[in-house]
Amino acid sequence: MKSSSTVFKEKNQLGKVESCINMGRPVHFMLSSLFIATIFSIFLLYSPKPLIVLSKNGLDPVLQQKEASSPMQGHDSVQKQLDQDKPHKSNFQKKENCDLSKGHWIREPRGSYFYTNSSCATIPNSKNCFKQGRMDKDFLNWIWKPDQCELPRFDAKSFLQIVQGKTMAFIGDSVARNHMESLLCLLSQEENPEDIYKDSEDRFRTWYFPRSDFTLKVLWTKFLIAGEERMINGTASGIYDLQLDKVDDGWAKHLPGVDYAIVSSGHWFFRILYLHEGDNVVECVYCNEPNVTGHHVEFSVQMSFRATFNYINDCKNCSGLVTLLRTFAPAHFEHGAWNTGGYCNRTGPFNETHEIDIASSEWKVRNAQIEEVERARKVGKNQGKRFGVLDVTRAMLMRPDGHPGEHYGEKWQGGAKDCVHWCMPGPVDTWSEIFMAVLRDQAGLSS
Repeated sequence: MKSSSTVFKEKNQLGKVESCINMGRPVHFMLSSLFIATIFSIFLLYSPKPLIVLSKNGLDPVLQQKEASSPMQGHDSVQKQLDQDKPHKSNFQKKENCDLSKGHWIREPRGSYFYTNSSCATIPNSKNCFKQGRMDKDFLNWIWKPDQCELPRFDAKSFLQIVQGKTMAFIGDSVARNHMESLLCLLSQEENPEDIYKDSEDRFRTWYFPRSDFTLKVLWTKFLIAGEERMINGTASGIYDLQLDKVDDGWAKHLPGVDYAIVSSGHWFFRILYLHEGDNVVECVYCNEPNVTGHHVEFSVQMSFRATFNYINDCKNCSGLVTLLRTFAPAHFEHGAWNTGGYCNRTGPFNETHEIDIASSEWKVRNAQIEEVERARKVGKNQGKRFGVLDVTRAMLMRPDGHPGEHYGEKWQGGAKDCVHWCMPGPVDTWSEIFMAVLRDQAGLSS
């Protein structure tokens, strides 16, 4: 088990990563046609998986063929296969109390991708891993399978029907934006969105789907609560003062009028933090000062989410708001931190023998978030507010292969790798499959 100081050294300044399928010719003799049709009918009736058998005998996805040497040529083959083999649609059938977060990754022969950079024009360069030279594609061939129920593939048409006339906001850091960008690509396969607003720093962004009258926003915030970086001799120190009794007004002022808020945060908390109530420093994280009560990172995360959910429950102009917590999505740096040579070059998920370390800081952060959303849910029942959870932590702990790594466009100083954000397409698209299941449940559409 890593000590707190080791975790801090590995994850300090992690937030800086924010700035990646002939018909045959007609048969001329009726008897031959009848014979062939009879044989084929028997095959369909008695073969347990006839389409899979057909696939294994010559209709496998292009991805299983030998790839071209050029990344873009290989990516074109992905687009051709995507056009020929759209993911199947299915109704969501969820067992009562099925935990979508408990499951495993299984191979999907058709791949898990829904789009490419040819079919989605809004993939940012920093997450466009194929465009940036990533050659391996097996990481696309996995889907999340909950242990107790079926999780259907994402259905953009159904999603847009559910949210028609609504406004949805993703509130959080650049990983929250990563989720929004993934959802934007998924939905753009059904309807083209209009880019109607961005601020000068491109941190607040709004997209509009006119046919569905659906508005999609991202509201950027580091900590959810108010915070300010300490300057030492005019230089940013990476040390922050956070106000436990005040949320970040940057996102809070946009909350009225939002129907669905997806709230997340976490990576910015792995640093020295001083926690204030009013003008007083009451606790700290990683400060090691004798006169200040010290806490681990999960404490500051928990207090931040408590303040955020309290604000949402108290919001007088937020009637009917549905708030969904998206739990912490871990980074996967190996052999160092982001700024000490750490990298993430795996090409597949961890296998079934890989156990979740419940003592890890990532899992503790997830648990703190879950505790606070459950607290908020109880309070919100009496105030017309609803809360839910998109629990992705366990699933994403198993996907060290999903990050851009060195394939993220503009390189950071010192050749740092991006093992925080997620390639598009990639495992991050699974978040929206879980999201849609939860959304249907919230809308009372689950069967």
